[in-house]
Formats: sequence, structure tokens, C-alpha cells
Amino acid sequence: MPPETAIAMRPIGVIRTPYAALEGMPIQPGGARESLGQVVLDPELAPALADVTGFSHVYLLYCFHQSAGYKTTVTPYLDDTPRGLFATRAPKRPNPIGLSVVEVVSVEGNVLTVRGADMLDGTPLIDIKPYAPAFDAPAGPVRSGWLEGRGQTVGDTRSDDRFVGPD
Repeated sequence: MPPETAIAMRPIGVIRTPYAALEGMPIQPGGARESLGQVVLDPELAPALADVTGFSHVYLLYCFHQSAGYKTTVTPYLDDTPRGLFATRAPKRPNPIGLSVVEVVSVEGNVLTVRGADMLDGTPLIDIKPYAPAFDAPAGPVRSGWLEGRGQTVGDTRSDDRFVGPD
């Protein structure tokens, strides 16, 4: 393993959503298709939102700020079988980084309004990147591992207490 490298990041804004508590939240953007959120950037970063409305969707990278600890094996939502952590999107991770693809609704100043917000209100934002199918959609067959055939239930699945609190 290479020697540890210090990584310095700071939040560039905050994500505002209707979800004040972890329990009962949607577990993925697919469960929050109509949920509006606001990405409030630090004011000096407002110019960085130029041209974002030319994209239908963006990736939001954020910190699971209410997550503490992790296990290498978890029982994920949509399943009742323990799985390797990196074969899941469980929020309790060695580096608690979240990723969601959301629809761009509008930009006003330093505020990006999005649809499909599945984050906890007050989530620290790390970065925004445009979704570009030519870059992001893999060519050829795609496998979904243990998730195969389970995606249709994501819209009805909500979080529970399995990823709340430290381990």
C-alpha cells in the first residue's frame, strides 16, 4: 500500500433538501425523482455555474456528514444478504463520499436548483460535474451484480436505522 497522502478538501457549498432526518429518506435519486433541492454554492463560486443549464443532469459529489464508521460487509437496502461494502452504495464508508445524478432545473446566482435530491438537508457539497452520456454511459453490455432486477423498487424504498449512528 502506498504511503498515506494528505488530501485537503473543503466544502464548496451546502445542499438544501426536504429531508431533515436520515430515517425515511429516499435511498437514491430514483426514489426522489420529483424532490427539489437547492445547491447553494459559496458566493465567490457563482461564476462556476455558467453554462451548467446547457446540461440536463449533473453529478453532485458530497460528504455523508452524518455518517460515522463503517463495516467491510453490510446488508444494503433492496437486499437481505450481506454484501461487500464496495459492491453497495451504503453511506458508511472509509471516506464518506456520496454521488448522485440529479436533473438541472435552474441557476440563479450561486444557487443551482435540482430535481432528484436524495440527500440530507445541510449536506456539504464537494463538487459538481456535468453528466455527459458520451463520457459516462459505458458501451456494450452492462452488469448490475446483485442489484439486477431490483431497481424497480428503489422508488418505494426509504432509509431506516441500519446506517445511522457509529458502529
